[in-house]
Amino acid sequence: MNKPDHNNTSSQGIGRGMVIAAWILLLVLLTLFFNDRLDRQKNPNQQLATAMTDGIPEVRLQRNRFGHYVATGSINGQAVEFMLDTGATDVSIPEGIADRLGLQRGQTVNYHTANGTITAWQTIASEIQLGPLRLGPVRASINPHDQSNAVLLGMSFLKQLDFSQQGNTLTLKYPNQETGK
Repeated sequence: MNKPDHNNTSSQGIGRGMVIAAWILLLVLLTLFFNDRLDRQKNPNQQLATAMTDGIPEVRLQRNRFGHYVATGSINGQAVEFMLDTGATDVSIPEGIADRLGLQRGQTVNYHTANGTITAWQTIASEIQLGPLRLGPVRASINPHDQSNAVLLGMSFLKQLDFSQQGNTLTLKYPNQETGK
């Protein structure tokens, strides 16, 4: 009768464990790689492309794969993710982000959105920054109905800038005071 070889069985068990650990490590690494890739597809402007044209700073944003302009910037010195929205009257800040930023709730106001009428609070952002572009104070609203992680960068900010789109690139800059633009 043959005696079981405990060393051989033990080696096979360790070998199987190493193969399983290697597959788990590979899956974790692939998950991290593709999550980062998806984040960059959602916000291709995490590192803003900036330039100077005739001494005027400008920001060039690339459209994301969903057709939106999303960029990393700041409100009152704290990092936020913006989605540019020329259809929004004001900068619209989700309530959770407004709480993190310490923004004060002002008077309630009704806004007419694509999803119907909502009630939000008026507020003021001392400063909004997108790359080298800084504006403030800027009228904004705190939206208790928005659970997203992006601030809608509306016309209360955008109307103070010149912006133009060419292809999938949106360029924003301060107005040229000399030509009266």
